[in-house]
Amino acid sequence: MFHNIYFMKQKVLPGKDASGCRVGDAVYNHMRRLDAYIVDKSCSLEETMKVMNENSMGFALVCDKRKLLGIVTDGDIRRYLLSGGALRESICRAANREPHAVREGERRLAEPMMRQKKLAVIPVVDEEQELVDIIFREPDTEDVRKENIGIPLVIMAGGKGTRLRPFTDILPKPLIPVDGITITEQIMNRFGAYGCNDVYIIVNYMKDFIKAYFSEKDVRQTLHFIEEERFLGTGGGLGYMKGRVDGTFFMTNCDVLLDCNYADMLDAHRRSGNIITMVCARKNLVIPYGTIEIGESRQIVSMTEKPTIEYNINTGVYIIEPEFLDFVPQEESIHLPQLIELAIRRSQKAGTYVIDESQWMDMGQMEELEQMKYKLERF
Repeated sequence: MFHNIYFMKQKVLPGKDASGCRVGDAVYNHMRRLDAYIVDKSCSLEETMKVMNENSMGFALVCDKRKLLGIVTDGDIRRYLLSGGALRESICRAANREPHAVREGERRLAEPMMRQKKLAVIPVVDEEQELVDIIFREPDTEDVRKENIGIPLVIMAGGKGTRLRPFTDILPKPLIPVDGITITEQIMNRFGAYGCNDVYIIVNYMKDFIKAYFSEKDVRQTLHFIEEERFLGTGGGLGYMKGRVDGTFFMTNCDVLLDCNYADMLDAHRRSGNIITMVCARKNLVIPYGTIEIGESRQIVSMTEKPTIEYNINTGVYIIEPEFLDFVPQEESIHLPQLIELAIRRSQKAGTYVIDESQWMDMGQMEELEQMKYKLERF
């Protein structure tokens, strides 16, 4: 499946581009969308990495104004740095200076070219080699062989979704639509592609609304609704799974989507011997200022210009062994991280499976919901 940022330039209306030149409003908005993927030829590797971190797509197009000069990916930068390159050097040193592209009137060539050369993205240029569009490719079932792992899935869908008010005053968070279907169905479809067809949905807030919705849906997975009598948190709700599962299972919050290989995730968990594995997203935070380390007598020890801090975030997705349920107190409100700390104190193995932040989509807050919608619509 192939998607454009915009399919064509629209009728020219009065407006200005970023340099102050008068152009059509539609074209101006189009170019602003393209700007998220463009770096100037004068940019350094470090500056380009920041752009790629912000667009979360793992690539950038190197341009001279709007003229396409090259394309650079995460892998290109990593290989260049490993070969002895420096972050402050020009991005042109690491970029592919002969990128595959299609002309504006030859978009039909994009699909076969991307399939043949296994490209995830392809730029569209005009006769002067100026960038006018970008076409993305979504992996399909022909590209990704999804192993049938067939373990149960537990979806925590009982919360009030207070961070998404006022939406959730009317509609429960599990039924909020994202790219045409509810977030819960988005989650079920991703796990269902790996044969996770036994789905337990723990409900509380607006539970009758949620159950009524799915009673009218033709769902290929088997759904089991479990009703909380009171709000028990992400950990306490797991207590309802005692006696219902006798093997490894996935657990996810109802506001999270992952684009990764679930079979590989499960295999890593089993090889680790963990009683629970938390899926974490690796995130880079760029401090937009120079930082100073100060020593004794307030002397400057070192200076770092706009440093990047790397840390791991709990995505709200877990792989759990049934023995972990022994740590869940009966009918007591508790969150899962607290149970993990308890398991660790009792000498149990609790580990992580780390993915890139671009593979994690969260809709827990309004801004994040809009980002999730935008990303799904774009593919």
